[in-house]
Amino acid sequence: MPWPLAAALSVFAGLSVVLAMVDVQTRRLPDAILVPGGAAVVVLLGGAAFAIGEPSRLAGIAAGTLSAFAGCLAVHLARPAAFGGGDVKLAALCGAVLGWQGLEAVASGIALAFLAGGIGAAGVLLAGARGGSIAFGPFLLFGAWWRVITGP
Repeated sequence: MPWPLAAALSVFAGLSVVLAMVDVQTRRLPDAILVPGGAAVVVLLGGAAFAIGEPSRLAGIAAGTLSAFAGCLAVHLARPAAFGGGDVKLAALCGAVLGWQGLEAVASGIALAFLAGGIGAAGVLLAGARGGSIAFGPFLLFGAWWRVITGP
């Protein structure tokens, strides 16, 4: 793995841990962490594309960002109380990371996040916590990392 890509994934890993912990504790994904951290990851991904001589990967990063953002924005607009704006921004970041591998990785990573989140929500309901909520950020990160680790 080229070092610029390793750097991007390392920053994304640290950011993932922090955001997952904050989201579980507060049900929020603060812009003060998500925006600068996400920007650093995207810049490092862009640098990695040039460093390995594949600037065409920038199109995948951009398409992944936009498609994950648009899809999750639609969910947010349909159910703003259930799917927050922080989740939409985190989905865009996950889409950028997954876009490195291509749009299939973006689609399957985000779909896996929704599947895992649905299973988690069902577990909350089965446990009797009617009206309970779950933090969706960790599920988005799970879907993204599953695809990153399993590869294209």
